[in-house]
Amino acid sequence: MNALRTWTAQRADASLPVAIEVLRRGPISRADIARRLQLSAGSLTRVSTPLIQEGLLREVGEHNDGRVGRPTRLLDVDADSRHFIGMKIRENEIIAARTNLRGEISTHLSEEIANQESAEVIMQIARLTRELSQDHAISGIGIGIGGLVRDRTHVIDARFLGWKDLDLAGKVTKATGIPTLIDNDLVAFTEYEHWFGEGREDDRFAVVTLGVGTGFGLIANGAIVAGDDYGIGLVGHWPLDPTGPLCFAGHRGCATSILNSDSIARHVSDALGNEVGYEQALDLALQNDPAARRVIDDAGRGLGRLIAAICNLTTPQRIIIAGEGVRLAAVARPALEAGITLDRDPRATTPPIVLASKDNVQWCRGAAVLAIQAFVHGTLPATSNAPTRESPVGS
Repeated sequence: MNALRTWTAQRADASLPVAIEVLRRGPISRADIARRLQLSAGSLTRVSTPLIQEGLLREVGEHNDGRVGRPTRLLDVDADSRHFIGMKIRENEIIAARTNLRGEISTHLSEEIANQESAEVIMQIARLTRELSQDHAISGIGIGIGGLVRDRTHVIDARFLGWKDLDLAGKVTKATGIPTLIDNDLVAFTEYEHWFGEGREDDRFAVVTLGVGTGFGLIANGAIVAGDDYGIGLVGHWPLDPTGPLCFAGHRGCATSILNSDSIARHVSDALGNEVGYEQALDLALQNDPAARRVIDDAGRGLGRLIAAICNLTTPQRIIIAGEGVRLAAVARPALEAGITLDRDPRATTPPIVLASKDNVQWCRGAAVLAIQAFVHGTLPATSNAPTRESPVGS
């Protein structure tokens, strides 16, 4: 694997898809690689043999597909030969994890944010990086953040932290001596699901996130769909119920007013006459409290209508529901299914709906994939091997 950084810059284009295919799906047979990439056996041999000789790929185990003849040798990568750090920055917390080349977490840490000033947060990031890299060389850092991001380097607007026009990637690279990339956290999570997660076999799938906000991610033709407005939270104002409550922007019955966890908690609290939290509201619905059940079912039906709209517009092969508020989809599953049925042609097939973990640590895998993808493609930003004196590490 030592050849990977130079190999990505020197090899013909045909080699990179083979290496990525083995990374994403290995151990994998040559026949499966050839089928997936539409390569002849001869072409695959010409491409893969140098990669094996250089140590990028290795032969592991054997596979017998039931046909007559010798079993085939499987190809794989040494996933533990490289290490990355993925971080999710929340309003009051940084969650950080060290992963291998496949985004598999080996250890993780979290730390409260006491001061939201960017310089203070970067010092915390550098400190967490030191802790996670004590016994492992880190090839890259990926950071997921809620908000508007440009070029995987600059935070244009992260309202929950009060940050604008901040070269976060550059400052973290300077503070740690490790190349760093950033992106909207939903983009990062969707990229993980595409490369290594539930959507890795799909050419087209959608991610819906629930929690303090409602998010939407889309993979189409095997690539993330994102533009300059990604990170504003546009799907939060998708109309779901013309008679529903108003959101802060004055939209009636939009996703923000119906699906956001604080909206749900507020509606249940108003109905009960006493304050309850989001998880408590879900618990009360499971106990068949009439007021809580009505609000949760309304939200579930709204979620179903949002999923129906996504299916009608993008025809995904799979829907992945994630985020801290993902439990809504389980508690209100009958109402969710009714909402889908309401807005779908009865001849249409609803794709599989997968509920991801609500654990925020899992979002670190998506952040790490930002760096993993750049590392494999040879596009990680250049950096010195150590932080400068001016960086927070030295202060």
